[in-house]
Amino acid sequence: MNSQRRGSDSPAGPACDARVRGAQRGRGAVSQPAGRFEQLDRAPVDDGWHPDDNDPPPLRTEVSNEYARRILSRNQSPDVPFDRAINPYRGCEHGCIYCFARPTHAYLGLSPGLDFETRLRAKVNAAERLRVELSAPGYRCAPVNIGAATDAYQPIERERRITRQILEELAACSHPLTIVTKSALIERDIDLLAPMARKRLAAVYITITTLDPRLARAWEPRAAAPWRRLRTIRRLTDAGIPVGVSVAPLAPFLNEPELETILAQAADAGAVSAFYTILRLPWELREVFGDWLASTYPDRARRVMNRLREMRGEAPDGPRVNDPRFFSRMKGQGAWAELVRLRFQLAVRRLGLDRERIELRSDLFVPPERGAAPPARDPPVRAGRSDTSAQGLLFPTL
Repeated sequence: MNSQRRGSDSPAGPACDARVRGAQRGRGAVSQPAGRFEQLDRAPVDDGWHPDDNDPPPLRTEVSNEYARRILSRNQSPDVPFDRAINPYRGCEHGCIYCFARPTHAYLGLSPGLDFETRLRAKVNAAERLRVELSAPGYRCAPVNIGAATDAYQPIERERRITRQILEELAACSHPLTIVTKSALIERDIDLLAPMARKRLAAVYITITTLDPRLARAWEPRAAAPWRRLRTIRRLTDAGIPVGVSVAPLAPFLNEPELETILAQAADAGAVSAFYTILRLPWELREVFGDWLASTYPDRARRVMNRLREMRGEAPDGPRVNDPRFFSRMKGQGAWAELVRLRFQLAVRRLGLDRERIELRSDLFVPPERGAAPPARDPPVRAGRSDTSAQGLLFPTL
C-alpha cells in the first residue's frame, strides 16, 4: 500500500486506510477515504501477494464516551425550520450511504466512510449539559430538534439511553421538541412523547426513503425496514403524537421513482405532513457515495451522477454534484428539480399531507432550577458492545 503525503510530516490518523475495501454485510460504505484534514492518503496497490482471498472479518462497532462542553448546537440557516439541535451521538450505526453528516467524522481524525458507522462517540453527559444550558438566565425557549445530523435512536441508544435522558429533561421543563428518525425504537418513549404532544410540545418526523427492501438493505443497512417504519407512524399516531414523513434524500433513478408511493403509504399509516430534499454530496460524501454507487448499481451509476449534476447547476469550475447555497442545496435547480417539486406538491395535496408544520408552544417552558436533582431515570442497559472510554475528552457540540 502506497502513501501520499497531503501536508506536514505528522503521521496520518486511522482514517487513512485503504480507500476501497468492498461491501461488508450490514455496512453501508464500501470505502474508507481519508478525511479532508488528514496529511496522508493511502491507496491499495497489488504487490502480487495474495495470502488470503477470503472476505475480511466483519467490522465491530466501537463506542467511545465523549464529554461535551455544550449539547445545544445553533444554526442561522434560513432554509432549516429550527435554530437549535441536539445530536446525542457522533457517527451513526445505521450506515446510511447518503448521510450528509458523514463528513463531520473528519473533524475527529476518522474516515467519513466505514469509520462513520463503526467508530461512534456517545455524549454521555448530554442530559447534564442540557440542564445547565436550559437553566442559564439568558436562555430563550424555542423548539429544539433531536437527531438533525445523526439518528438519536440508532442501535446503540437501546443500551445507552442518552436520548431517553434528554427527553426526560425536556419533558420536566415543558420544552418543545421535534424528532427526526428512521428507527422503531422511538416507540419506547411514547410514554414521554404522548403527554408532551397533548400540550403541543412534541412532533415526530419518520424518514422513509424507499419501500424497496433491496434498496433499503443496500443504502441504509442497519435502519428499520420500510414496513416497520410505517408501523411506527401508525403507533405514534394512535398515541396522539403528530407525525410527518421525511422523504429525504431523493436520488434520481434510485428512490426518486417511488416518491408518490412512499407518500401514499405514509398517509395511509397516519402521517399528517411531509417534506423532501434532494441528495446532497458535500466533501468526502461525494467519494463515499460514488464508490458505493459504482459497486452496488454499476448499470445506472453514470446516469445517477449526471442527473445530480443537472440538478445542482454549474459552478465556476464546471458541473457539480453539491450546491452549498441556501434553499437550492435542499431542492436543487433546473428542469428536473422543478419536475420533482411539482410531483411532490401534487401528491401531498391529493393525500392531505400539505399541512403547515405543527406550531409548537414555547410559552409553557419552566427553566430547571440550577443545582436541582435531575429527573428520575432508569439505569442504562449494557449489552455486548465494544466500548472504549474517552475520559476527559471534550469536544464542541455537533
